[in-house]
Amino acid sequence: MAACPQNTPALDWSACDTILLDMDGTILDLSFDNYFWRELVPRCLARERGRPHAHVREELFALYAGKQGTLDWYCLDYWTAALSLDLKALKDASSHRIRFLPGAREFLSAAAGSGKRLVLVTNAHGVTLEIKRGVAGLDRFFHDCVTSHDFGHAKEHTEFWPLLRARLDFDPAKTVFVDDSLPVLTTAADFGIRHVIAVRRPDTRQPAAEVAGHDSVHGISELGGRLSG
Repeated sequence: MAACPQNTPALDWSACDTILLDMDGTILDLSFDNYFWRELVPRCLARERGRPHAHVREELFALYAGKQGTLDWYCLDYWTAALSLDLKALKDASSHRIRFLPGAREFLSAAAGSGKRLVLVTNAHGVTLEIKRGVAGLDRFFHDCVTSHDFGHAKEHTEFWPLLRARLDFDPAKTVFVDDSLPVLTTAADFGIRHVIAVRRPDTRQPAAEVAGHDSVHGISELGGRLSG
């Protein structure tokens, strides 16, 4: 199998004053979310409805596909109502599976001590964000934590970025943004953010993905060695 392209960016950190980081798949292991939505929820739904797991899983994945890329896709309230499951209780019960990606905690410590503004920018629903903030202790690192639900538009949408800039008052030319979603990164780049960087291995249970069109890193720890005030 061909190796993933190594498009590691050569960042001039001295020219950057703001670091925007995605949460799931960038600093936290996406394996938790994939487990939750692809394994735990179908299993619980099949048990609740007394139906074969395979049938429920197929129907559920079709529902997911219909909402992918929209704000509802990320909305715990929407799926709680649509599935008649207490998803917050399920997330609380499985929160012990939440983990930092390798090297992410060390990068956050370096970034928090660099004098640059560090902001978490996520599509996660507010309830999910609060659970993960508590488990991972994210408040120790970030100056602010922002969810796209505050603005009514997911990060994939062009409407999101002017609203985020109005709230944070950041200069796109002096900003680094790291995410594992290529559609999100493309929208951010189109908005004018100078450095957009993809994470190639957001889920430690899966192999690294190939990335085209954007600078990329295997994991965010690759950026930390050159981070300085």
